[in-house]
Amino acid sequence: MRQTVFDHIKKKYKVSPEYPWGDDNAVFRHGDNRKWFALVMRVGRDKLGLPGAEEVWVVNLKLDDPFFREALLGEKGILPAWHMNKRHWITVLLDGTVREDTVFDLIDRSFLATASAKKKEKFRPPREWVIPANPKYYNVEHAFDEAEEIGWKQGRGIKAGDTVYLYVAAPVSAILFQCRVTETDIPYTYADKHVAMTARMKIRLQRRYRPDQFTFEILKEEYGIYAVRGPRGIPHSLSEALKH
Repeated sequence: MRQTVFDHIKKKYKVSPEYPWGDDNAVFRHGDNRKWFALVMRVGRDKLGLPGAEEVWVVNLKLDDPFFREALLGEKGILPAWHMNKRHWITVLLDGTVREDTVFDLIDRSFLATASAKKKEKFRPPREWVIPANPKYYNVEHAFDEAEEIGWKQGRGIKAGDTVYLYVAAPVSAILFQCRVTETDIPYTYADKHVAMTARMKIRLQRRYRPDQFTFEILKEEYGIYAVRGPRGIPHSLSEALKH
């Protein structure tokens, strides 16, 4: 499984192993801040508190959620970090004890936990946003009548793969559409007395809502959203409601 881990990191993050000790033990680090996010090495089972003295391949990974880390330590094949800060790092056996998809998920978490702010944003998981649309300036209620994908003003922080919910302002005052962002940072310069744009994104329609389903009053009273003046995240409860 050691080579499988190497292949995953190379394919997803374009990072090659480094061998600082001149042996088979390998370090993977970020290119910008040079921080380690994975250390693959051979360790004696007895040193890990396991039965037997033979060596086993493991990977040391960092987690920034202490509660998640504590929960993981109760699972077979996941141990307190060997020769690293046990408050932040774990050791994961690479002998098949831990499922491959779990190992990959933990590598991805370690990558983000050690990444620079810029890189964290690039590799972050998809997010959900509510974005405003003013029917006084654009006939948004009929925006998807002729096409399922349209151009839209680029929202700060939004990237491809995110989900956006179009909140149509008064007199509608409700969320009408769920869309997936398919492309961002499309050069586009436009300005009038109502709006200014320097970039656009493309959004594809996923779902329509009735005007009475997610009105401003419902958003305010049930989900604590008192204004939609720009792109904003949404609470988990609203996310679940919008999906059902």
